[in-house]
Amino acid sequence: MSDLASEISALFAAGPAADAEQARAAFVRLRAALSAGEARAAEPDASALSGWRVNAWVKQGILLGFRFGRIVDMSADHGRWPFADKDTMPLKRLDAAGGVRIVPGGSTVRDGAYLGPGVVCMPPMYINIGAYVGSGTMIDSHALVGSCAQIGQRVHVSAAAQIGGVLEPVGALPVVIEDEVLIGGNCGVYEGTIVKRRAVLASGTILTGSTPIYDLPNGRIIEPSGGPLVVPEGAVVVPGTRPVTSGRGREWGLAVATPIIVKYRDERTDARTALEEAIR
Repeated sequence: MSDLASEISALFAAGPAADAEQARAAFVRLRAALSAGEARAAEPDASALSGWRVNAWVKQGILLGFRFGRIVDMSADHGRWPFADKDTMPLKRLDAAGGVRIVPGGSTVRDGAYLGPGVVCMPPMYINIGAYVGSGTMIDSHALVGSCAQIGQRVHVSAAAQIGGVLEPVGALPVVIEDEVLIGGNCGVYEGTIVKRRAVLASGTILTGSTPIYDLPNGRIIEPSGGPLVVPEGAVVVPGTRPVTSGRGREWGLAVATPIIVKYRDERTDARTALEEAIR
């Protein structure tokens, strides 16, 4: 991968002046490596404070694919569903041998996304290029896994949850959801947030890179402090509010949305959030 990384970085630095055919060929190699899980936009790194490191060259390569792609007809069902997209961004080809279930009903997975064995995709949902979805994970109806998002094993991304994509800036950490996390319905996780393993986000919880989390059991406020927002391992997070304490906000009795850690996982939580292996 080091040769491909060097080539992509040089092509990206050249901007629009880069050789178009060389850039397209390099992107095709990257797309294949991403689809196979051999390259990742971010990967675990025990030496990093957050536990993850960004592979900026992967994002650079994806941006090359957009820059040098040509808009072509991608209509489906013999033209009955009209679509047009960059020719460098085809859909991922899946077959039963890969052990991934794509339930009929209008879901889309772009090539350049990795789906591990046992992944279940309920319609309609969308997985973008550069995303990594670990084995045994379920992506439920109307859910989005954005570009370069990293999803661990045995995760449940519930209906209408949004896992944001991060392509630019290239050095920014994408959203990371570690193993055995439960993302409740209508949640939104954006802007480089890391949700550590076995955490639970209750329905409607919204997290961004600038969102403080109020940790009630430990009497602390968790803030990004110059890096990504990190939801601790096993935290159970619910949507809440906190009052506006100054100006007209205080006068009008306003409050702002605030995620709150109400507890950490215990046996009761495990029982309520256990994934049903039978449907996998």
